[in-house]
Amino acid sequence: MYDIKALYEAASVEEAIALLQAHPQAQIIAGGSDVLVQIREGRRAGVELVSIYGIDAMRGVTCDDDGTIRIGSLTSFSHIAGSPIIREKIAVLGEAVSLVGGPQIRNIGTIGGNTCNGVTSADSASTLMAWDAIVELKGPEGVRRLPIQDFYIKAGVVDLRPAELQTAIIIPRQAWEGYHGHYIKYAMREAMDIANLGCSVNVRLSGDKRVIEDARIAYGVAGPVPMRAPSAEALAKGRPVSAATVKAFAKAVLDDIHPRDSWRGSKVFREHIGVEMAKRALAKSIELAGGALDG
Repeated sequence: MYDIKALYEAASVEEAIALLQAHPQAQIIAGGSDVLVQIREGRRAGVELVSIYGIDAMRGVTCDDDGTIRIGSLTSFSHIAGSPIIREKIAVLGEAVSLVGGPQIRNIGTIGGNTCNGVTSADSASTLMAWDAIVELKGPEGVRRLPIQDFYIKAGVVDLRPAELQTAIIIPRQAWEGYHGHYIKYAMREAMDIANLGCSVNVRLSGDKRVIEDARIAYGVAGPVPMRAPSAEALAKGRPVSAATVKAFAKAVLDDIHPRDSWRGSKVFREHIGVEMAKRALAKSIELAGGALDG
């Protein structure tokens, strides 16, 4: 049923790197919720695997003294959703990963696997982009950290060098403090389905809750990789909290998103719901931040 040539199990990050160096054709497997399906379908027949699932040092959610949130790449979706740190500081990420698959998938699937797959429909990816997340990678040359926007190269391809693995997702304090966010997923079914379009927005309001000091918006399935909408972000910054601002913000996303036609939905349809999702997500984020729209 599973055509696997060899399986090597790593007990530490260093051992995983050494195994990847010794077996350069091997592929990493964590929870296996995607890899095993691909092997069963014959897309990775005869593969060599390096399992990193036993590396407990790559699990868990922590918040450092300086406010930096660190999410180990082997942390499951269920663990993220239930983390007190996530619930208190970036609740929208827990909400987003709670929409991945069903309970079994959320228990075994990992944040690292979801982002390293490079797919534009990953529910965690657009939300992490909206939080200016940083990807931590470790390989033979040491540790690299890069913005998650730079981690995605093209559809299905991420910036992982030979014998390198993703060890954590990092969200600096300045990226989350004072922000509130909301994620919307549109799919053909309400559960157990990949996103037809995903939209994540977060916002920081002025002290009197009347001005949008900053807004970030990111999409999944609006292009070949998860992407931000900088035109909409620039338009909202410094604008008053109002229904007119929300409407203009939503319309501006059309300057940046590039959805395609597929059997799940047409380009025109995705553009239409992309505008509507931006409007609803920003309005909800403003509400969560303590603001109120006129009209």
